[in-house]
Amino acid sequence: MPLVKRRTFLATASLMGLSPLSMAQASYPIKPIRYIIPVPAGGGADMIGRATCERLSKALGQPIVIENISGGGGSIACQTAARAQPDGYTLIQAYVATHGTSPATRKLPYDALKDFSAIGMIGTAPNVLCVNPSVPAKDLQSFIQYAKSQPGRLAYGSAGAGTLTHLVGELFKLQTNTFLIHIPYRGVAPANVDLMSGQTQALFPSLAGALPHIRSGRMRPLAVTGKTRHELLKDVPTFEEMGLAGFDGEQWYGVMGPAGTPDALVRQINEALNKILTQQDFKDKLSSEAVAVRPMTPGNFQSFIKSDIDRWTKVAKERKIELDN
Repeated sequence: MPLVKRRTFLATASLMGLSPLSMAQASYPIKPIRYIIPVPAGGGADMIGRATCERLSKALGQPIVIENISGGGGSIACQTAARAQPDGYTLIQAYVATHGTSPATRKLPYDALKDFSAIGMIGTAPNVLCVNPSVPAKDLQSFIQYAKSQPGRLAYGSAGAGTLTHLVGELFKLQTNTFLIHIPYRGVAPANVDLMSGQTQALFPSLAGALPHIRSGRMRPLAVTGKTRHELLKDVPTFEEMGLAGFDGEQWYGVMGPAGTPDALVRQINEALNKILTQQDFKDKLSSEAVAVRPMTPGNFQSFIKSDIDRWTKVAKERKIELDN
């Protein structure tokens, strides 16, 4: 807002008896916004955040300064955001680890629901069950039967204990009554290597990470999470299509602020975010990470997060997964 207009606005607001907080909300935003991304620079999640901020900055009319805060599985970033002033000038890119799987499996220094104001979803990406091509199963049901015929002899890898790739695997075991050995790795890259070399037989990676290996024929996809087939893998059915009712688990990314962020600011940011989710160039950008935009109201996003935490908490309790850090 130009200085002269801002002075006029403040004088008028003062005469009308508006509080400083009300005036700040009415003129929001008047300065750069801080956007915390809880992962290092580079990689898919960082790209999604930067693409979002580029367009959100234009929609809100102020620069958005990106701050990558890694460490602690996102807990350091979340603590930083939760302690910030709830004035709309600090936002965080929440995702499935910080506000889904970690709250279900770990004791965290923040409350994923109470310490934040949900603003809106950016998008979601499915996970996919992949097997080594040597596995004699061409579809999900035949793989389930194969696993049941060899209890404890097949192994699936994950990006680490408590990650989405781990919990989706445990959910699969629960719903199919199969026994697969879990092999945790330090990230999905070594898990990919061991699957393709035949050291493990299955993996539940994100579609974005698996797609190059699927296209090269080094991984065979059997089913994807989500309610519908993914446009990048149209020949692969969903788990629900193949008879696993309610089976789901997705990578997701959204925007949150500190708890207590005024409703008016939450709505304003949500409207700006949902507007950019309609832009085709933005959709195309996110498709490189197999992410489909998924606009939500703040209330719907809050409900989504609670449901995700509840889902993985149930799995963690049933499988006795409780991690120290």
